[in-house]
Amino acid sequence: MLRIRQVRGRWPAPGSPPLLRAQTLPTRKLHLTHLPRHVHHLPTTLGDNKRHVSFFAILGKAVRVPAALGGVMVGGAAYVNHKVNEATGFASDKLNGVTDWAKGAVDGISGFGENTVNSMKDFMKEFSQARSESAAEGADANAAGGEGATGGEGGSGGSGGSPNGGGTTDAAALAAAVGAATYDNSEEEIVAPRTNDEAIMLLTKKMIEIRAILSRVQESEALQLPSIVVIGSQSSGKSSVLEAIVGHEFLPKGSNMVTRRPIELTLINTPDSASEYGEFPALNMGKITDFSMIQRTLTELNLAVPEKECISDDPIQLHIYSPNVPDLNLTDLPGYIQVSSHDQPIALKTKIQKLCEKYIQPPNIILAISAADVDLANSSALRASRRVDPQGERTIGVITKMDLVDPIRGYNVLNNKEYPLSMGYVGVITRAPSGGLFRRSSRVGELVSANESAFFSQAPEYNGCEVGTNLLKEKLMYTLEKTLAKSLIPTFDAVQQELEEATYMFKVEYNDRSLTPSTYLASSLDAFKQAFKDFSKSFDRDEVKNLLRCELDQRVLDLLAQRYWNKPIVELQNMTVGDFAQDVPLSKLSTASNDDPHWQRKLDASTSTLTKLGIGRLSTNLVINSLVSDMERLTSNTSFAGHPFAYQTIHDAASSLLNMRYYSTAEQVENCIKPFKYEIDMDDREWAHARDHSYVLLKEELRQCEQALSSLKSNIGSRKLSQVMTFVDKTREQRMNGNSVVTPAEGTEAYGFSAALLQKGREGLFLKDRTEVLKMRMAAIKSRQCKNKDNKYNCPEIFLNVVADKMTQTAVLFLNVELLNDFYHNFPRELDMRFGQNLTKDQIDKFAKEDPKIKRHIELQERKELLDEALHKIKDVIALQGARERGELGQLQQRNFRR
Repeated sequence: MLRIRQVRGRWPAPGSPPLLRAQTLPTRKLHLTHLPRHVHHLPTTLGDNKRHVSFFAILGKAVRVPAALGGVMVGGAAYVNHKVNEATGFASDKLNGVTDWAKGAVDGISGFGENTVNSMKDFMKEFSQARSESAAEGADANAAGGEGATGGEGGSGGSGGSPNGGGTTDAAALAAAVGAATYDNSEEEIVAPRTNDEAIMLLTKKMIEIRAILSRVQESEALQLPSIVVIGSQSSGKSSVLEAIVGHEFLPKGSNMVTRRPIELTLINTPDSASEYGEFPALNMGKITDFSMIQRTLTELNLAVPEKECISDDPIQLHIYSPNVPDLNLTDLPGYIQVSSHDQPIALKTKIQKLCEKYIQPPNIILAISAADVDLANSSALRASRRVDPQGERTIGVITKMDLVDPIRGYNVLNNKEYPLSMGYVGVITRAPSGGLFRRSSRVGELVSANESAFFSQAPEYNGCEVGTNLLKEKLMYTLEKTLAKSLIPTFDAVQQELEEATYMFKVEYNDRSLTPSTYLASSLDAFKQAFKDFSKSFDRDEVKNLLRCELDQRVLDLLAQRYWNKPIVELQNMTVGDFAQDVPLSKLSTASNDDPHWQRKLDASTSTLTKLGIGRLSTNLVINSLVSDMERLTSNTSFAGHPFAYQTIHDAASSLLNMRYYSTAEQVENCIKPFKYEIDMDDREWAHARDHSYVLLKEELRQCEQALSSLKSNIGSRKLSQVMTFVDKTREQRMNGNSVVTPAEGTEAYGFSAALLQKGREGLFLKDRTEVLKMRMAAIKSRQCKNKDNKYNCPEIFLNVVADKMTQTAVLFLNVELLNDFYHNFPRELDMRFGQNLTKDQIDKFAKEDPKIKRHIELQERKELLDEALHKIKDVIALQGARERGELGQLQQRNFRR
């Protein structure tokens, strides 16, 4: 069985008429060896009489077209019937729309059938004329041929051909032609491949890859390959043209100006994949199969430009992968405006013009979009292109909305002589039909193509004109391929020169030493972990003990000052006798007996306060804060110092690990010191050690007090400070004795002393009293009485130091086990996870390039590698071009040239 078809390429070959220029069905090739048997027994006059051959050719074409049209009509009617039956299940609110759609479809098919009948009538008319002419010529031949005209030995069916015999032969040929043209159940295919199309697609794809590589190599305009730049005024149909090419609605829509940034659109044909998706390389959003999401993302990126600026030259990169798109590079720019609205900057029009002029410079191809219902003299796109392309050699004119003008005017627009373009004009109708079932189930590209076919096929005025989105795709693809091919040799020379310079600089500056962001991160992390290992050896149990003991020593001094040493100094107007009343002066502590309840209560209360201050939380917080600070210090001393991301990551890693152990460690420490709240046992060694330590603490406290008093005297003057201190002391003595004292108002002078000077006097008097107390207590600690641990009530400083030392020793044990060891073990592993497993390639690159020196090294190396890759690809494309011209493309493809 025979199936006859012609395999078309993805896009029409150069020179072949576009599908929309002449609305005819594809021709079919016939192998005569597969025709029905009776065709082989045609009379020999079929080969001798050229008129008969021409007649059968006309007959075959005329019969095949109506037969095919009739088949399409029947199939369309069946499809309509199926859709109507399917629509009966819809809800009642959808029923009217389905009925209208079905009615329109049936009306279209009726019109289609009427055209078919008219075609059949025309054919029969031509058939009759041809038949008459054939009969006349046959009569002349009979008159001239004598006996041969009346039949020879062949009789009526012989070569002479009687009228009856001729009719039989014609009928047989007609039946054979109709049968061959309409025969559908086949097994064998007759294929006409389009290898030229595939070669063009391969060349364009590879050159687009080269352009993408060179776009990453900045600093040189000589390394830029051309692309197609789309310009046009607002509402000219610019977005609709791009969406018709892609086949989906994906560009921002809105009443106001929504395109505020250039959109660099790269279309990648994927013949081996049926999926269609888009990617934003700069956003790392992955594959986006929902084109409405692409539209929302583009809208958000455009609206992110501040309204006061309205326009930004920072492009948005979008890649679309689909088997239904050609390989193209398109740049969509903001539309030209005639007058700025009230909510737009006055300079907006000028900004748009400058941005567009930047992109339409040579060697870029200009796709100038204009509407058919607007005079081309007013086309902003054509005016802009004429400024940079006066000869129209780089400009393709696209006339949209062709259905809004009559065919004669449309023909005149497409053949415009006032604005001639070397590449001509293409008329399109990118507005797809709205509503109906097709709108929900079909792609935009299919709807646009069907709408264009229906419109242009009914207007013979457009014969010979370039119309249709499919033709526009073809034209763009071949134009881009041609323009890219012209730029190959200059680009090759420029890339080679840039590569030589980059190679020399890399050799001189870095001695060809390779460095990647990953290796830099790994080496930096290893250096930090080595520094952390050294730190862990220094910050051990002894360091924790010293840290905690210093804190507890300060708490002990605070308790002693609060309960034993302080004399309250308050504002003069608030002083009362009770503020200074002391039932037992501190000077009597040394001579007090051990069973004196007053001093016993004081010491017991101080001990209870010390043991109940929350040593668990205090010590744990102290160690955690110290470790976090040390990690920050370590970071500042390594190569991570110039990396804010690494600094924050290390801080977070340390804090998270330590906080995880906070509650358990604090609870363990708190539980271990509970016995000290009830009873404290000590030996002579502990008492002697605490006595020496207490004396050192008081001595340091005395030094600080004397230093503060000396500083106060130098600032105010020794004599003046002495006078104000004497005044404050006398006032206090008078109030203690119950004498009346004139109290100065707040903030006023008293006996020639200002309020600030009085405050300094109180501070000086406090420091003087504190130094006297400290000297007295230091003498008591060195006395014979404080050598014996039984006299703990007479020596509260020593006993409280014994308690603090016991609490420190016990807490350190659990802090070391519960907190330090766990942190030292897990912290390096946490760093490996955060810097290794959880970082993406972009984050690693960003981290490495935070250091200016490393950034320079990596960028030079990447530049060298990109240039080298681009140079090899250009060589491959040049070889591929030469192979195509020599007809050796298949051999290169067999050698896996598509790498």
